[in-house]
Amino acid sequence: MHIGVGTAGHLGNADLLFPRRLEQVLNVVCMEAPLKVAFALTLGVATALSAMVLAGAGGKSPLCQAQAAQPLAPRVSFSEDVLPLLKFKCSSCHQAGGEGYEKSGLDLTSYQGVMKGTKFGPMVIPGDPETSNLMRLLDWRASAELRMPHGKKQLSICDRDTIRTWIFDGAKDN
Repeated sequence: MHIGVGTAGHLGNADLLFPRRLEQVLNVVCMEAPLKVAFALTLGVATALSAMVLAGAGGKSPLCQAQAAQPLAPRVSFSEDVLPLLKFKCSSCHQAGGEGYEKSGLDLTSYQGVMKGTKFGPMVIPGDPETSNLMRLLDWRASAELRMPHGKKQLSICDRDTIRTWIFDGAKDN
């Protein structure tokens, strides 16, 4: 049985990697069937939980159906996840008076600055991280003289994926 959680209508191990999603899944599982299983929150919990859900019980309760119809909370927040990262890693150059700001006009100290882009065009295309210029520069899919950050180590995959997820989720000011 597949549990209709979120828009995809299926529950997979990837859904359990995000703490907010895990909480939602646990709420659904608890409402679906009286499960009396004790387990530690380890790497194996995703597999164990998926197996329990897939082997789970009959019809969904009205409360579970109502919860499944609600949209999921954003996985990444601009103000809590993206902006602190940009300020720490990028704002020394990309703020008023900085070398990057003077050359491109890109201000990475606010949502408005990020969304305004550069004097050459937008940096973020909401919903499309792969064609967003910001990700092209951070992923080093541009010529060496354009890669960001200049003369420094590339941002970690984790940092880049945080920004990528935010863009994919619509690049909201949240």
